[in-house]
Amino acid sequence: MCIYPKEYFNSVTDITIEFMEKNNLKGLILDVDNTLIDYHKNLDEKIIEWCKDLKEKNIKMCILSNTNKLEKVTKVANALDLKFYYFAKKPLKFGFKKAQKYLELEAQNIAVVGDQIFTDIIGGNRMKMFPILVKPLAEKDIIFTKIKRPIENLVIKSYISKKNEGKL
Repeated sequence: MCIYPKEYFNSVTDITIEFMEKNNLKGLILDVDNTLIDYHKNLDEKIIEWCKDLKEKNIKMCILSNTNKLEKVTKVANALDLKFYYFAKKPLKFGFKKAQKYLELEAQNIAVVGDQIFTDIIGGNRMKMFPILVKPLAEKDIIFTKIKRPIENLVIKSYISKKNEGKL
């Protein structure tokens, strides 16, 4: 099981059309919490514009979230005009399979974008997709995620070290 992302960005807005084309990516599966919105459910206008811009360039997208809060995911999905799946139980495969079926793309042409190693990145790797880790939008997390962050930070440090040494 690979716990490393294929790429690591500061924000989803750093994922450009040029990056997508270079890596033959035609679709994005996006996490919500701390990837698209912060702990206080704020959705930045830059993310709305980024999403609109990529969709205009024929990048297919949908949301895949582990939250069980339908209202929260619906609000984000409506603001971005995206299909969504919630209570996905990532890194289990069934949510990713639903999203892939909706996107109508081969796994290798889909990037999974999220802020957590143990859900988004492991799930994307298990599906043979292109996992992209982004820095969390805010330091504040729900308690379960907060417990995992120190371990994830060690994985990220190892990833960066190996990448800089050319071992990835």
